[in-house]
Amino acid sequence: MEIPSANTNKEKINPGDHLANERTFLAWIRTSIALMGFGFVVVKFSLFVKQLSLVITDKIVLPGKGFSATIGIILVAIGALMALLSYLRYRRIEKQLLENAYFPSFVLSLLLTLAIVLVSGLLLWYLLPNT
Repeated sequence: MEIPSANTNKEKINPGDHLANERTFLAWIRTSIALMGFGFVVVKFSLFVKQLSLVITDKIVLPGKGFSATIGIILVAIGALMALLSYLRYRRIEKQLLENAYFPSFVLSLLLTLAIVLVSGLLLWYLLPNT
């Protein structure tokens, strides 16, 4: 039985796999930046609407609906958390690729999907008129 040397492991390294891992990481980072940007816009748009209503009518038009700031902050937090989790995922997969033992995981995708569905539900509840 032959013991594999360190060179044998390096010969099996495929640069394309590592580059694909990096591209995936960068895609997750772009998505997290987009979520944080959207959260920022939601918060600032809420402030803009309140300021505009004060200037035009001397009163706040939407007095009972103050959840957009909270929803925006949640979106920014989800984006920041996703950036951290995507880095941890990138490092774990990089280690697995170096060890020739890659095991796919869909945890980050599931977490992002659940978070977006939750925030979308909050936004729908906030935007739909009370009837």
